[in-house]
Amino acid sequence: MKLIKKLLVIFTILILLLTIIYLILYLYVKKNPIDIKINNSYYIYDKDNKLVNSMSDEWIKLDSISDNLINATLAIEDKNFYKHHGFDYLRIMKSMYTNLTNKKIVEGASTITQQYAKNLFLDFNKTWKRKIKEAWFTFKLETNYSKDEILEGYLNTINYGNIYGIENASHYYFNKSSKNLTIAEASMLAGIPNSPNNYSPLINETKAKQRQKVVLDAMVKNKYITKTEANNAYNTKLTYYGHFETNNSKTLEYYQNAVMTELNDIKEIPKSILDTGGLKIYTYLDIDAQTNLENNINKYITNDDIEVSSIMMEPNNGGIIALIGGKNYQKSQYNRATQAKRQVGSTIKPFLYYSALENGFTASTTFTSEKTTFLFDNNKTYSPKNYNDNYGNKEISMATALAYSDNIYAVKTHLFLGEKNLIDMLRRVGINEKLKANPSLALGSGEISLLSMTNAYSSLANLGYKVKGHLIKKVEDMNGNTLYEYKNTKEKILNSSIVYILNELLTSTYNYNFIDYNYPTCYDITQKLTNKYSIKTGTTDNDHLIFGYNKDIVLSLWSGYDKDKTSEVSDGKPLRQIWADTIEEYHKTNKPKWYKIPDNVVGVLVDPITGKPTTDNKKATMFYYIKGTEPGYDDNLDTLIPTVKEND
Repeated sequence: MKLIKKLLVIFTILILLLTIIYLILYLYVKKNPIDIKINNSYYIYDKDNKLVNSMSDEWIKLDSISDNLINATLAIEDKNFYKHHGFDYLRIMKSMYTNLTNKKIVEGASTITQQYAKNLFLDFNKTWKRKIKEAWFTFKLETNYSKDEILEGYLNTINYGNIYGIENASHYYFNKSSKNLTIAEASMLAGIPNSPNNYSPLINETKAKQRQKVVLDAMVKNKYITKTEANNAYNTKLTYYGHFETNNSKTLEYYQNAVMTELNDIKEIPKSILDTGGLKIYTYLDIDAQTNLENNINKYITNDDIEVSSIMMEPNNGGIIALIGGKNYQKSQYNRATQAKRQVGSTIKPFLYYSALENGFTASTTFTSEKTTFLFDNNKTYSPKNYNDNYGNKEISMATALAYSDNIYAVKTHLFLGEKNLIDMLRRVGINEKLKANPSLALGSGEISLLSMTNAYSSLANLGYKVKGHLIKKVEDMNGNTLYEYKNTKEKILNSSIVYILNELLTSTYNYNFIDYNYPTCYDITQKLTNKYSIKTGTTDNDHLIFGYNKDIVLSLWSGYDKDKTSEVSDGKPLRQIWADTIEEYHKTNKPKWYKIPDNVVGVLVDPITGKPTTDNKKATMFYYIKGTEPGYDDNLDTLIPTVKEND
């Protein structure tokens, strides 16, 4: 009996102590409330520090949100939300048993209040320390705010696939207010927060539909809807809007998603901050250039099946001012500018010819343009062809080979230098894709991403410096503290004088002086070009490309089919028009600059086809040379021309 009395006294004292502790904590929390109206979005700014992802910061009231969305969220996330005080103890006991059995945290029992606390103030690491903090913030929320206020805050800040808040998500995915969401739409959105990168219908619609089914089943189980309503909702075909009303661009999301991908790769920013958001991201985006590029693509590419990608890059720092990964982000989220690796065709040739210039060739070096079969060891042969089987059947200069994109000249140069030479050259300019050292590499048989090639061309545009294409200038937290800032460190990898000579050679692609037995590859846009550019096109059975630049900007474009479908030559013609219109429009407000001739470089007027000095003023064209290598009027040019063994 005495033992029972002692136990009762101890129990009473414990209850009193716990009550006192609870009252102290309660009073402390009441005097120190936390602000729940924190929008933890990512804010993306353009080059002028103007907000790009124009999501509204308006805090929408709970009674202005569709009951369908509220019910779907409660059913899938926390069915006992209005019954517990922040913690669902039955779920906690179950998850504790599972975690102790596995000797690590593998299962959670987070309520909506706990999730809200975590989203607002904590990181996502599964540690006991974080769980204790989460419990404390959960207690603070439940003490200071009603259930409706907590649910309202949760729905206004939760992540719906890098779109934060239900009103933003509703406008983004369905172009409507959240108060008008149907059961089908609400169940789709309610499924996203569990794993935004997996369950967003714009990222993976198959997984999103699977998750929607789970949400609908939970709504049926909790008697929010009937089985028939669930089936009807699941079978409703949803159309996704994919942008905000204030921005009608169908491609801007490619830029924004590339920004988020780059953000996640920045080691200086802790993972916990990336998960909880609340970051200001300053980019190089030129919204006028992006819009102009998109408009020109829509103007010239009329075949719905042909896809396009493009990058505009500042060559001196690698800043990407415009990026298009496809014609319509809503239809396809695959970013062809950064993710796709395709054969690059003749756009690889400038790097071959830089290496040739570095190894003793000049702009006047000639090879014979004629049908050629190359014979190798073990009687292997290789018979490249020119476009339309068009050959000069005479010696042509390197400048002419570039103007016509002569394949015979390129392969002869490639074999003369050695097949590994080109791979080493590509490595120097930052192309790290796996490539095979073979004769066809000179014609662009290797598969390389558009971003890698644009980086490489930037090394030509900036006269020999290696740069890395990037979109983010700086990242700040919501208080303006700088978390990351890009440091522009350029590595000199090429000889500036040789690059200057190559840049001048690449103007031959639209120079009428080169019209002879063939036409320059870009002669059809010559009339559009009011400024000087270096340009190179490329074509394969499936791909069309164009790269062009001056001192201030590099513009690259690719078009083709996503699947290995043979493309017609005519499919590549619009690409040149897009390139010309886009870069000329860009330079209306950004006055172009050309390169200053280096002190050790001289110019000589020559016949463009033969590369020999001429006094004929009709077609005489200025070629450039390192001093001492230029041809004289009385020189025997044969001494300057290397030879290569070949079998006709």
